[in-house]
Amino acid sequence: MNKRSQTVSAVILTLIMTFMEMSALPALLFCNIKIWDIEPIYFALMANFLIAFAICWICKKVFIKDWHFGLQLKGLLSGLKKYGLPAVLATFIVTIAFCIGLTPFDNKPTIWRVVVEGIVYYIGVGIIEELYLRGLLQNIIEKWFGERKNATLYAIFLSSSLFGLGHIFGALGQPFTTVIAKTIWAAALGVYFGAVYVKSKNLWVPIVLHLLINLCGIPFCFSTSNQYPTIALFTCLVSYILLGIYGVYIVRKKD
Repeated sequence: MNKRSQTVSAVILTLIMTFMEMSALPALLFCNIKIWDIEPIYFALMANFLIAFAICWICKKVFIKDWHFGLQLKGLLSGLKKYGLPAVLATFIVTIAFCIGLTPFDNKPTIWRVVVEGIVYYIGVGIIEELYLRGLLQNIIEKWFGERKNATLYAIFLSSSLFGLGHIFGALGQPFTTVIAKTIWAAALGVYFGAVYVKSKNLWVPIVLHLLINLCGIPFCFSTSNQYPTIALFTCLVSYILLGIYGVYIVRKKD
């Protein structure tokens, strides 16, 4: 298969994986599991992740054999060591802000709900979003720009903008300011993840950092509220915009 055909196949795969993650289809049609106090939708979403991973694996073996995702283990630890500290600091600060804003906690979840909804689910989110947004979409856009100056940076910005806009659907029902803030900070995070991916040449690095940052949502498991406290909203916005700026810096910096 020639490069053009591979790129077309990669575009189709990106659209399929995007649709599956945002709609929870087809698993939502047949997966309705209720265990303990875990919301059934999480099992449907995770089942959909597995289906999407299987489709991606098949496409990699058949249609995009030469596509380089960067899923090798080599370089993972060095990439995390070199670019991960800002994400660790941001996660710590944002988690504290959530704990302060959601206090007093008025929910007592089982440990299984915390593990599934607060950790396992986000492992799937980190993998699938980095696969189709960075491993596929960002590389596709960069190929389209070809040898133009700053092609990599444009690819990061465009894929990150779509990443931010995609969070609008997940924020529906929230106050307008929350929707806008989540869109902006998701786009900024996308810049950071995209930059780390480019510099480390290893997709596992942004996957791990994506999971780490998502862990700051665990305090929600201990609250009946689904609204972002003002202090957490402001902290997320500032912290993640700073991560985005750091991402631009490391891409433009000459090693």
